[in-house]
Amino acid sequence: LISLGRMKLTVKNTFLFSLILCMPALLICCNLCIVRYSLHINCGGGATTIGNMAYEADEEPAAAAKYVPIKESWEISNTGHFWDKNRSSSDYIAQNSSILRMKNSELYTRARASPLSLSYYARCLANGNYTVKLHFAEIVMRDNRSFYSLGRRIFDVYIQENRVLKDFNIVEEAQGVDKVIIRDFKAVVKDGTLEIRSHWAGKGTTATPKRGIYGPLISAIDVESEFKPPVSSEAKKKKFIVAGAVVLPLFLILIIAGTLWCKGYLGGRAVKEQELLGLDLHTGIFTFRQIKAATNNFNPANKLGAGGFGAVYKGTLKDGTIIAVKQLSSRSKQGNREFLNEIGMISVLQHPNLVRLYGCCVERNQLLLVYEYMENNSLAHALFDTEESQSKMDWATRQRICVGIAKGLAFLHEESALKIVHRDIKTANILLDGDLNPKISDFGLAKLDEEENTHISTRVAGTIGYMAPEYALW
Repeated sequence: LISLGRMKLTVKNTFLFSLILCMPALLICCNLCIVRYSLHINCGGGATTIGNMAYEADEEPAAAAKYVPIKESWEISNTGHFWDKNRSSSDYIAQNSSILRMKNSELYTRARASPLSLSYYARCLANGNYTVKLHFAEIVMRDNRSFYSLGRRIFDVYIQENRVLKDFNIVEEAQGVDKVIIRDFKAVVKDGTLEIRSHWAGKGTTATPKRGIYGPLISAIDVESEFKPPVSSEAKKKKFIVAGAVVLPLFLILIIAGTLWCKGYLGGRAVKEQELLGLDLHTGIFTFRQIKAATNNFNPANKLGAGGFGAVYKGTLKDGTIIAVKQLSSRSKQGNREFLNEIGMISVLQHPNLVRLYGCCVERNQLLLVYEYMENNSLAHALFDTEESQSKMDWATRQRICVGIAKGLAFLHEESALKIVHRDIKTANILLDGDLNPKISDFGLAKLDEEENTHISTRVAGTIGYMAPEYALW
């Protein structure tokens, strides 16, 4: 874990935008994720329609370590270099080498390839049971008498971290090249996300018929719910709200500007609130009254501990959601700048091993963060505080926690659209949910990592002893 932190460090200032211009967009687009019940992707190919199914395009160039949020509804992540060949972004999309005569050939003309690991993340899915269909066709290797028939492509496939295909060979399963094989699987979505990952485990050939022809190859993905979408009036209400906001934007701006002026936000006061609300956040905005009711007026009995900002309280919203509220204290060494930094970055990050930020509160002198509640407190608590928690920490659980932390760091360092170095990874900043799954917290010390600017940071940030030695020294 320490070695993972020895990365190239950079800094990027937090984005601040005009409050009045951004406020209507925040009101209209505060929930960009529309719940979906199906998804169809033409892997490596363009948009097409087969029957009543509209397949979305997947033509984004890949690289050795690249994370691409294609749309708000799905994303793709690729890792690995092809061995012993000149590197090119075209290596990651395979092109057919002969005339295809199979049905719906537009799905198999091109395919997404990877030398190591290829992951698709379907977001915004309604929770429930789904049928997943994976389309495969070997369009690179041949089955004639030439050396193109000597290659063997073997890989594994995982759905929701469960291996569903082991040592999968497209040619053997489809009984030839340029032939389609479709495999059906069942999957359960619990948190709105479905992960489909293909992984090369080092089997098969790597230099036949040419160098760099190996690893996962997938042509298309179908995801369909096994239940009917509920008929809800909520969608109609949202359409009505959006339509009204589009017709009357000027009226909204005047109302908001007048309200802010009356409350003193535009008169030079409440500078912290203005700076924070100027950010283009993807989180909810809570009122102080809501937070106060959820925590029972910050009852000491609900206090979970104290972090870099101040006290952390447990709370329950009206809908039953249990939350953790981090309250900025006036004595905290982390001030308004770090608070804005944490909000600006966490609001755009979503990963199973990162603590989810529900929203924030910025009323008057109150600066509060609202996180998902973690039932088992921190890793430090589980390891050192009570014998009961220590009894749950068998070696298999400890290994799973370490792997989860590494996945979270790998996402921050390599897979996220924003490259981030945490710089304060310690047991107190690793939280555990009810199933002892680890989640990284406290991004107050994290900085953006831009490839163009590699040496901007001029001061050491973090906890001495929990950062790479060369970073602390230089």
